[in-house]
Amino acid sequence: MCDHENSETSKGSEVYMRPAPNSPSAPVLLYDGVCGVCNRAVRAILRHDRIGTMRFAALDSDFAREILARHPEAAGLDSAVYVCNAGEPDEAVYVKSAALLEIARYLGGWWKVTLAAFAIPPAVRDWAYTRFAAARYRIGGRYDTCPVPTDDVRSRFLDATYG
Repeated sequence: MCDHENSETSKGSEVYMRPAPNSPSAPVLLYDGVCGVCNRAVRAILRHDRIGTMRFAALDSDFAREILARHPEAAGLDSAVYVCNAGEPDEAVYVKSAALLEIARYLGGWWKVTLAAFAIPPAVRDWAYTRFAAARYRIGGRYDTCPVPTDDVRSRFLDATYG
């Protein structure tokens, strides 16, 4: 689990300091950049990200390839990968359903309700995730190329082609 408790949010009188978006402690979501479902999910995360530090990289980016090369357990994946402490000695990756649950934990608020899914055995969660992932292009379509993010969020995408 990533440490999101150091994030700046207003909760009553409590204020937490958040890591800068370019900080290694800011989480990174690796996603299928040409997948319509994945791109809609990224846009939804951007809308609901109260902390505002999650970064994104397409799975076919150099950044993602470097991360995945350090984690053989993620080799060959073409699905969501949630990365904590990217490039640091304690770098950790979460894949498939665990990645989605870590995103929910990061987003907080009512998204945390989905954390009850941790009670489901990982093999069952990942089976369901894999079934959906296999059909994601039929469900949400496929882009010819990875869509370019808008100017207001471009700095949160870790791909040199976006400048």
